Amino acid sequence: MQRLSTRVQRRPVHGVLLLDKPLGLSSNQALQKAKWLLRAEKAGHTGTLDPLATGVLPLCFGAATKFSQLHLDADKTYETTVRLGVKTRTGDAEGEVIETRPVTCSVGQVVEVLDRFTGPIEQVPPMHSALKKDGKPLYEYARDGETVEREARHVVIHELELLDMQLQGEAPQLRLRVRCSKGTYIRTLGEDIGEALGCGGHLIMLRRTATGPFDESQCTTLEALEADSEAQRVARLLPVDILLGGHTPVALDAEGAGRFLSGVRRRGNWPDQGQVAVFGPGPGAESSENEPSPRPVLLGSGHTQGGELIPGRLLSPIEIQQILETAT
Repeated sequence: MQRLSTRVQRRPVHGVLLLDKPLGLSSNQALQKAKWLLRAEKAGHTGTLDPLATGVLPLCFGAATKFSQLHLDADKTYETTVRLGVKTRTGDAEGEVIETRPVTCSVGQVVEVLDRFTGPIEQVPPMHSALKKDGKPLYEYARDGETVEREARHVVIHELELLDMQLQGEAPQLRLRVRCSKGTYIRTLGEDIGEALGCGGHLIMLRRTATGPFDESQCTTLEALEADSEAQRVARLLPVDILLGGHTPVALDAEGAGRFLSGVRRRGNWPDQGQVAVFGPGPGAESSENEPSPRPVLLGSGHTQGGELIPGRLLSPIEIQQILETAT
């Protein structure tokens, strides 16, 4: 009997899902599965996690994708385990072993090296990364056995905490907590720490525990999402404006909202602000004396300068209407 395939009927979905990415899936694979479960038309993520990494992965749906770039700049927190004495081609447990060395460092040397890697540092991006050289990802050069010149990048390790340490036995290792700026490669950090200790090393575990204001306690899993009803899946979404937590809120009335959504600057007594989140009643939202005022809805982002509100990234009236309908 021939099996008939079922086409998923997509729909507009707007919001942010905080996913605890599982081991073994790429960020895009996790995104596509969540997108399929929500039947969402449009989705994106805010920075990748390797397949061997787990943890906090904010997924943006619909209008939230307009602001996902803002979250790429957020600080990240990781917990990782560095296996000392063994170097691999990729800097993690997925790559083939290319060198082994005895581990002879002391506890004092470990503490001194970790202090050395705290604060502003320079990192050379790994060959097994998605950064591009002459329009080609570095990992494609690496697959072809090529090594190309990479410029060191400035990153900041805000905190580097030693959680556990084992320098003896068959598997000497360090367990670390790292809070760092955007663009930090934890694989490279682990390799560099191993080299500074004179024995080399590679990552055998990596988990992102926080990104920006979001932490692992707020996350859901793909298994939980799969077990949910359709309504429960949508209820897990955080509002789009959760991505604009660092923006100063500005509220407009219905007339001002309509003009703002048309890209027209508004005059007011606002102080100069580099980032503002603009709210309004939304198109078609009305209230009377016997009804409560409509809940403010996000219109977009912008900035204020010289008493003017200048539009930046805007939601469309259709997106705003869909968000209002979902809320009711």
